[in-house]
Amino acid sequence: MLPDPKIRCPATGFTKSCREILGEYDCPKFVRISGANANTGEAVDKVGCVDGFLPLLLIENSQQQRQTAAAVESFRNETVVANERAVHAMGSGLTALANAVERTTNEFGDAVTRAALMVQHERAQPSPSPAAIDFKSS
Repeated sequence: MLPDPKIRCPATGFTKSCREILGEYDCPKFVRISGANANTGEAVDKVGCVDGFLPLLLIENSQQQRQTAAAVESFRNETVVANERAVHAMGSGLTALANAVERTTNEFGDAVTRAALMVQHERAQPSPSPAAIDFKSS
């Protein structure tokens, strides 16, 4: 499908028509656009100058960027929730560990204190003199 002969090419300073350029050689700006209209959803299959499609392509690009931004934001929100759960779980685990360490330390400290008191008690008791030991009764 050739363009209307009245349409002039902006790449030539509007001196030649698009149809004239296409007759001489293949114009890299003359393309086919296929897809769906972003506003109506109907199928689009057009042939024309890429310069003429620029507004349509910019609108489509903007829609794609919005969809990408929404997906990134959704992913970010899910990541934040997962991180909060992980921090809470680690905090609970660390609290339990700290409590266990404190209990163990207290139990160990109590055991050391009891052992020290026993040693002190044994040292405070007078030891029997060798003469006072009755070897006969054994």
